[in-house]
Amino acid sequence: MSKPTVLILCTGNSCRSHMAEGILRHVAGDLFEVHSAGSKPAGYVHPGAIGVMKEIGIDISGHTSKHLSEFLCRKIDTVITVCGKADQACPMFPGQVNRYHWGFDDPAHATGTEEEVLAVFRRVRDQIKLVFSAYAAGYREKAKS
Repeated sequence: MSKPTVLILCTGNSCRSHMAEGILRHVAGDLFEVHSAGSKPAGYVHPGAIGVMKEIGIDISGHTSKHLSEFLCRKIDTVITVCGKADQACPMFPGQVNRYHWGFDDPAHATGTEEEVLAVFRRVRDQIKLVFSAYAAGYREKAKS
């Protein structure tokens, strides 16, 4: 039996969606096939996101920024938007059974010293980790029943 596919959407597909993809794969790659995309992809994965994920042992340096249209012809079981603009731009996917919106601040817009900017990336990463780890734990628990 194939694993359900989770698509994580954000506008730029450069920070939040990649952090969420990496975390969900890390904690529940045995449960889900996980991808991320954007409605207006930036074309790169933000170095700040790569750096703070590396700090927790998750390598997203091989991720690429993709447009959500790449997934319109695929079977998507769950779509999770992680920013408000992506939630508004999210199309319906054929056969999609679940849709969630969990908004997080965009660390790409952080300003200040390098350490202040990194602190924002870490805070957002930790919030994403908390939410997506809880989602995976709940799904795992439900699957046992």
